Amino acid sequence: MSHLRHLTLVAVLALSGCASLSPYSISESTLESRLQTVIADFDRQQLRAGSPLSVALDDADVTLGPDGRDVAVLDLAGQVSVNVLMTRLPVDIVLKVEGAPVYDSEEKAIYLRRLQLLDSRIESPMFRGDLKPVTDNVMRVLATMLENTPVYRLDENDLGQRLFGMVPMDIRVAPGRLEFVPAE
Repeated sequence: MSHLRHLTLVAVLALSGCASLSPYSISESTLESRLQTVIADFDRQQLRAGSPLSVALDDADVTLGPDGRDVAVLDLAGQVSVNVLMTRLPVDIVLKVEGAPVYDSEEKAIYLRRLQLLDSRIESPMFRGDLKPVTDNVMRVLATMLENTPVYRLDENDLGQRLFGMVPMDIRVAPGRLEFVPAE
């Protein structure tokens, strides 16, 4: 490790407290808030691009490290609207999705990858028929969005986070949080 990187790592560890006891971490509530913003921004972009599918998220619950596993479980509830022939057809949708948090050191961002649909429910008095195509479409849109849009990005305006981004870091999933740790 170069001398500058070593000094930067020491500074990062000093700023964040003792790294072995209290590494810089991101809470579930921070990810929930960020996820709602990411989905709202993505929806606006898709609508501007002419997509007939609109998604509004009412609730996002993130569980990190359930059962000691290195995954994030997202419980999402909201509405999906299909805009067809000047008519908006809304349905309520509930999804439970699992994915692996991955840190991209060049982007200084965390993505959710390898998404799997664990459970889904669609409710609408106006919609009858096979719900699997609707769920599959929503899951495909969600997977594409989360594969390409970070759920968290280091804040370059924050000195501690900027320093974290200067050294090789990785993330570790812990119950209730994601922890930044030195890359091996």
